[in-house]
Amino acid sequence: MTGDDPVRVGLVASLARPGGNLTGIGFLSTELAAKGLELLRELLPKAARVAILVNPASAAQTEATVREVEPAARTMGLQIQVFNANTSREIGAAFESMERERPDALFVAPDPFFAARRVQLAHLATRYAVPAIYIGREFAEAGGLISYGADIADAWRQAGVYTGRILKGTKPADLPVVQASKFELVINAETARMLGITVPDKLLVAADEVIE
Repeated sequence: MTGDDPVRVGLVASLARPGGNLTGIGFLSTELAAKGLELLRELLPKAARVAILVNPASAAQTEATVREVEPAARTMGLQIQVFNANTSREIGAAFESMERERPDALFVAPDPFFAARRVQLAHLATRYAVPAIYIGREFAEAGGLISYGADIADAWRQAGVYTGRILKGTKPADLPVVQASKFELVINAETARMLGITVPDKLLVAADEVIE
């Protein structure tokens, strides 16, 4: 399973014909970056400057995320500023820098390290009053304001189906890489109230879950 483009990073020859001995599930984390900016704009229509938090240790993922975000930001008339963090201490330092720079919102790039530090990220975003959007629902469940991303439980279910087929003799090379088809918008209404944000009815209706 990967949130990156498995062809671009060299895991498979193509989605339809993986080749070799590897296939899997892609959940499109990087490709959803532009959609995340759109949701931020809907939530905060007056936003002009958006911080992007990336992990420099994940160079390929970071490059892909910035490549997706930059043109989308230009189209929406948003200025972006990239902040780096690869440790818990650096996450704290990044938020201290944001306090000085005062961006209108924050987009947290998809990264396993950030997922592991989701409680810290959600806490600091609330403490520094930075409205933030994340890729997975686990962030909103941890207190993050809003998340949009693939339904990871469904992606794991698909991975289990493929595992069963391979154990029964199907060659991985004959199984096309499946792209996630179910996506979730989760809004933490309690966090929105703490930040003094009124979530538009349009987003509340579109949300798969609103956490009270």
